[in-house]
Amino acid sequence: MATALVELVVLLAAFAGVVAYGGPVVRRLTGWAARRRAVRHPVPAGRPVEAVAADLRRLGRQVELVPAGVPMARRRAVQAAYDDVLAEAAAILGVPTSLAGLADGRARDVERLRLLAALQAAGLRVPV
Repeated sequence: MATALVELVVLLAAFAGVVAYGGPVVRRLTGWAARRRAVRHPVPAGRPVEAVAADLRRLGRQVELVPAGVPMARRRAVQAAYDDVLAEAAAILGVPTSLAGLADGRARDVERLRLLAALQAAGLRVPV
């Protein structure tokens, strides 16, 4: 009977140890496995340049072919999306740009054209 009582106390102590230390051990093991997986399969930093170029061509067509009667908010939204994708393409290809800091107007239009020419010079096929 004494050995059964000792076995029960040891079993309860082992169960308490698993409950107390099991969570941190599991978290540490899953973190270790995630770090190993990240080293073997790195995640790309951003979108592929092909997807950015496709978006640039699609939005360029939308900017050029805005139908008459479309609200001004939609025109500005399409132009803003086009500018964002231009800036993203410039960042991917390492082309310097100041498009984000310019207000709407001639200076922004000139910077947009300069950026398109620079992207073409960098090897990206975009319509001008």
